[in-house]
Amino acid sequence: MCGIIGYIGKREAYPIIIKGLKRLEYRGYDSSGVAILNGELNVYKKKGKVNDLVEFVSDSNISGTLGMGHTRWATHGVPDDINAHPHLSGNNRLVIIHNGIIENYASIKLWLESQGHEFTSETDTEVLIHLIEEIQEKGQLPIEEAVRLALNEVVGAYAIVVIDRLDPNKLVAARKSSPLVVGIGKDNDYFLASDATPIVEYTNQVVYLDDDEIAVLERDKGLRIMDKDKVDKMPFIHEIDMKIEELEKGGYDYFMLKEIYEQPKSIAECMRGRFSTEEGWIRLGGILQHKNRICNADRIIIVACGTSWHSGLIAEYLIEELARIPVEVEYASEFRYRNPIISEKDIVIAISQSGETADTLAALELAKKKGALTYGIVNVVGSSIARITDAGSYIHAGPEIGVASTKAFTGQVTLLTLMALHIANEKGTISRSKYHELVAEIGNIPKKVQKALESNEQIKLISEKFKDAENALYLGRGYNFPVALEGALKLKEISYIHAEGYPAAEMKHGPIALIDENMPVVVIATNKSAHEKIISNVQEVKARKGVVIAVVNEGDEVMARIADYIIEIPTTAEPFTPLLSVIPLQLLSYHIAVMRGCNVDQPRNLAKSVTVE
Repeated sequence: MCGIIGYIGKREAYPIIIKGLKRLEYRGYDSSGVAILNGELNVYKKKGKVNDLVEFVSDSNISGTLGMGHTRWATHGVPDDINAHPHLSGNNRLVIIHNGIIENYASIKLWLESQGHEFTSETDTEVLIHLIEEIQEKGQLPIEEAVRLALNEVVGAYAIVVIDRLDPNKLVAARKSSPLVVGIGKDNDYFLASDATPIVEYTNQVVYLDDDEIAVLERDKGLRIMDKDKVDKMPFIHEIDMKIEELEKGGYDYFMLKEIYEQPKSIAECMRGRFSTEEGWIRLGGILQHKNRICNADRIIIVACGTSWHSGLIAEYLIEELARIPVEVEYASEFRYRNPIISEKDIVIAISQSGETADTLAALELAKKKGALTYGIVNVVGSSIARITDAGSYIHAGPEIGVASTKAFTGQVTLLTLMALHIANEKGTISRSKYHELVAEIGNIPKKVQKALESNEQIKLISEKFKDAENALYLGRGYNFPVALEGALKLKEISYIHAEGYPAAEMKHGPIALIDENMPVVVIATNKSAHEKIISNVQEVKARKGVVIAVVNEGDEVMARIADYIIEIPTTAEPFTPLLSVIPLQLLSYHIAVMRGCNVDQPRNLAKSVTVE
């Protein structure tokens, strides 16, 4: 989950690396560091944010045209100056940065200690660079060969960059199960990064490294890629379409707020070219590509983690109701370890904003081995899930920098809604009149999301009353039960208030014992099909002195008389309500977190892209 940036060329490396680290800080912000080579190998690292590193090196030698940087999310070893990357070899000749986990580091460390190596940190990364050093010294090998041989001895996930002080015109990088991108600039400028965000202002030409590939970047010889068996690979250059302004706050205090307000546009971008209200159709290329197999599937299995799992739960309601295909939604981390029953008649859909989620990737690999058709729903173009699945669809939400997902969630739900409607129409499980009604309504969603955002000031006032709460309960039914889970997750992630999401009818089976006048209960009450039942649930809360914040459809006078606070959203077709009902919950969590003094974009202990198990 750490962020990696590297550069070799004619420019000063340090400014490029620091700017890159700031753009990658959403991937980890426990500590950061840089290594710059200019005759001498200068390594600086510091616990805290990238700005702490900048202040720390302000009076140091940072000149040089080859270097690399790292921003850390701690796995092995507590966040401190010593465990921060980069890590040096014992002879101070080699330096490494690493994203991932070396699983067999302990046994390698014991062997290296028997060979006389001494370690200063608690990290698996320092073990790896000592292993590379041992191999290089024994064989008097060039750095790329020492890296290749060392990686044949390790088990785990990694994206690494290595510099050799005695080979000053070369950067060596490699990846397995952790993302790494090579950027090809003008005038023999080369870049390395965990994703494209730190390099888009320098180049739109990138190469996505595949698993077990090693890249050698040399000043005069350019880019060479080989596999772990030393077989040269032909680089495939992609053109990326990303704008610098997408990576800036644009006048907002936090990226999260900016991304909440971008949702009318991001939802419209997700739908663009995939539906026509005038002609009454919805089409997804990935579905058309495998139409017969998908429409005749025995079962759809959705694998995901976190917020993406919540969007998968909404898809279960959508696909089963509209397309009449059984759906199971699995935590990817559990699915991969429980020997699941999968057949060639199954479709496995993987949902991931980054397209790099380690557990989801592993679940996909298991599904492919068992013969299932795999379908990826991701945001990041060229990501690992996008490359290994049989088919898929991008949500086109644009870069999401805030760690707590907002527009990626609504993008995923939008895409899954289109998917359910497309399959339903192909299968004939929905009447033509209902299909055209829903196709017409989905085109109204972006402007209705815009309308929902107009409640921001009202939500801010409600947030002021509950910013000191210690617990919160979120209740929903049907399509809005997963929205309750998502609302509770957002509050937990960024405000550190304990919150739980529950099906409203299940409240009586335990959570009702917690309700008192100090615990806010957020009720999503937009379901027309179960409105009376939800009113009964709210009455049960009120009877126990609970304070109710209700998200309701416009004009709901009944709920307005019962709830303590109401937040209205525009009325829409019931399958589309999650796209609107989640908006006030995002804003509620945002304002409460800001009022509590929390860092909304970089909540403690979290990182954006979970690329390790």
